[in-house]
Amino acid sequence: MAVELADLIGQLRAELTEAMHAGENEDLRFELGPVELELTVAVTKEAKPGAKVKFWVVELGADVSVSSATTQTIKLVLDPRRRGQTGKVEISGAEAADEK
Repeated sequence: MAVELADLIGQLRAELTEAMHAGENEDLRFELGPVELELTVAVTKEAKPGAKVKFWVVELGADVSVSSATTQTIKLVLDPRRRGQTGKVEISGAEAADEK
């Protein structure tokens, strides 16, 4: 199975947001640090003028035709931030006075 890299990052964003909201009323909190992804991607470009390069995340051993693509292993390090806020994101709710 192949998935566009942008779709994979969008789904990761949605999952982290869901986890953040699910932990809003929990006592135990986790600070979200850098998110590291190591992916095998197929790089393709259509033969049309102005066509964009696409990165497809592929599963190792999958029966995916990449005959016209080059595969590479890439590592992405994402440092999540909330819009309009500085500092690290917490998978939790509001901070209590005695928390660090």
